[in-house]
Amino acid sequence: MGRSTKLRDLIGAIKDKASLSKAALLSKPNTLSLHLSLLRATTHEPSIPPHDKHIAALLSFGNSSRATASAVIEALMDRLQNTHDASVAIKCLIAVHHIIRRGSFILQDQLSIYPSTGGRNYLKLSGFRDSSDPITWELSSWVRWYSCYLEHVLSTSRVLGFFLCSSLSTVNKDEEVEQVSALTNQQLIREIASLVDVIEETYKAPDSLHVHGDRLLSEVMNLVGDDYLSAINEVSLRINEFGERLRVLSFGESVELMCALKRLENCKERSSIQPHRKKASMETFWGLVSEMKDRVGKEYREDARMVMIGRRERACESARWGERVLKSSDSVRFGSGRLVSNRFAFSILESVES
Repeated sequence: MGRSTKLRDLIGAIKDKASLSKAALLSKPNTLSLHLSLLRATTHEPSIPPHDKHIAALLSFGNSSRATASAVIEALMDRLQNTHDASVAIKCLIAVHHIIRRGSFILQDQLSIYPSTGGRNYLKLSGFRDSSDPITWELSSWVRWYSCYLEHVLSTSRVLGFFLCSSLSTVNKDEEVEQVSALTNQQLIREIASLVDVIEETYKAPDSLHVHGDRLLSEVMNLVGDDYLSAINEVSLRINEFGERLRVLSFGESVELMCALKRLENCKERSSIQPHRKKASMETFWGLVSEMKDRVGKEYREDARMVMIGRRERACESARWGERVLKSSDSVRFGSGRLVSNRFAFSILESVES
């Protein structure tokens, strides 16, 4: 195993040098530095995450024109789609994650276009396999999961209208509360459900024996852990808002909200991903979810009871309706006179029985 790993590392180093040389010879002068930065950030070197200076260099191209930002995303996605090396693929996905978190507005905008234009989904890597050795085979499952996870983050970001965990979307607490309070009930429910999608996907990370000793996978989990906390904060804001609106929710909205809360509560037991440094905050969050679930359940049962009463009353009314339908032989009592209809002749009594 050790010899094959060393051989793989050597081959990877040779590939990196060849790629740099090829880029230097074939890249256009205006994109040469871009391609070199990308190659340095996504080397074949296993177990070592991209150096922050290389990620920063790649992100810096987003501060230029929209055309340059588009070229960055195109080059990154091409490398992701064309590589058969698990380490390179994970590093490409880490670069995508850093664009979501730290990229400029133009860079994020170009990234958001790729999966949503109706064309090819560049993050769809469900068939990725690196069978070089058992370790790369295991890493392949991380590539498949991580790409799917980032798809969920991008999808949720579109629903929210901003990138989850992005430094560009940071606003103060009062502004956040005001923005959330302006949303309709259906918008709030949709956003909570989408945020729960991200939280649920977090728990689907592969159960790997090597994650604690692998710096590359540790970097992935650190990034995902930060997203997790951001998603929890966003859900908390919306649950608190629903606490103010509980009395005005429709029956259908109560059902949808209850479903989202149940999905959240199912995540509570799967707590291996939860950052231990925020244990107190997490306990507060789960307490909030449980309390809101109980309150919604109470309202839900009350609404269901009222619906059942309404149905019974309508059923009784329908049963009695036949008794009130006029027949040709029925008499209708009026104060005086006689009324003749085209279809029925009604006897009109001169006096009304008391």
